[in-house]
Amino acid sequence: MLNGDDALDTQASVRRANLRRALQLVFREPGTQTRAGIARATGLTAATASSLVAELIDLQLIAEGAQAASTGGKRATTLSIDAAHHLILVLVVRPTDARIALVGLDGAEVETRRVAYSEESRDRMLDDALAEIAAAHRDRLLVAGVQLPGTTDGRRVFESVQLGWTDVALADRFEALLGVPVLLVNDVDAEAIAESAREQESSGYRLFIHIGTGIGAAVTLDGELAPGPRDRAGEIGHVQVQFGDAARPCRCGRQGCLESVASMTAMFGDTFDDALDDRAIEALAATADSERLADGARALARTIKLIAAVLDAAEVVIGGPARALGDRFLRLVQAEIDYTATGTANVPVRYADADASISTGVAQVALSSALGVRWSPAQLRAASASHD
Repeated sequence: MLNGDDALDTQASVRRANLRRALQLVFREPGTQTRAGIARATGLTAATASSLVAELIDLQLIAEGAQAASTGGKRATTLSIDAAHHLILVLVVRPTDARIALVGLDGAEVETRRVAYSEESRDRMLDDALAEIAAAHRDRLLVAGVQLPGTTDGRRVFESVQLGWTDVALADRFEALLGVPVLLVNDVDAEAIAESAREQESSGYRLFIHIGTGIGAAVTLDGELAPGPRDRAGEIGHVQVQFGDAARPCRCGRQGCLESVASMTAMFGDTFDDALDDRAIEALAATADSERLADGARALARTIKLIAAVLDAAEVVIGGPARALGDRFLRLVQAEIDYTATGTANVPVRYADADASISTGVAQVALSSALGVRWSPAQLRAASASHD
């Protein structure tokens, strides 16, 4: 809506950039920002700032709120995010189920649903669910973000071992159903973005590792995703880490992959599923084979040690269903990496923020794609609190 190619129209480009700047200021301080505040922050005239605000109100992106505290003259009117109209559709695709959320411009989930399926019924079930949402909310949908395990350029799924997809034009397919732009996001990238989005600032490299039925990683630098030039950064699940008799068969057809020893399925068996809630995973962990857990932690720690040494990472964050493993597993991993290799520094390992919504990261990517703005950490916390 506010993003686009205005290279051939300088005036339109400047106007669009100023609209994004004004909108970002409201997103950063909803409920306290004013027209005068926008003028001061941007260096624009009061008249131009007022014109920008009027257009953003017409677009149903912001709304007027209460009057600000008096500073001696006429009290200014505050500006807030207009959460009553536009919706961001978030679709989180997993091997046996999908989670669908409609997210308001304030970051709060206004509707959620779960769709369970088999490998044979997956396409039909997803298409039917999206068609139903489009019929009910087509006039309010702004953009859609699809989170999935596998490599993607935002439009096509290059490869997803977990979903059994290779070179699938998924964005085109879903756009035909929804009638709005669709952006595909790797699941680990989305989690890493969600983790950074909830912080005021982040410095240095961070290694984010998702552990579920599969394993993937993402790297952020100063809170920004650091993708590779071929959209394959972080694909560590099928790198060989075990050899000889110790190498276990992996579902990719090879042996000794990291996923074959350190994924939740490898440590718990086929009773594990990404759709399980934390309580069910904790129950599995309580009866898990100690040797398998130790093997998984050891393989994961060796991988972490090497990557962290290459990046000089400030910290390592473990996300996904593995968070339900608790301190026991984290201690096993930390113990394996707590030695100082010559020339390196030890790196702390922690779990991802448990309060972050599963839709936060992909919703943020979709919002930035459509409007060129981001939610503030305070806004995301408030949205999470209102949902709870």
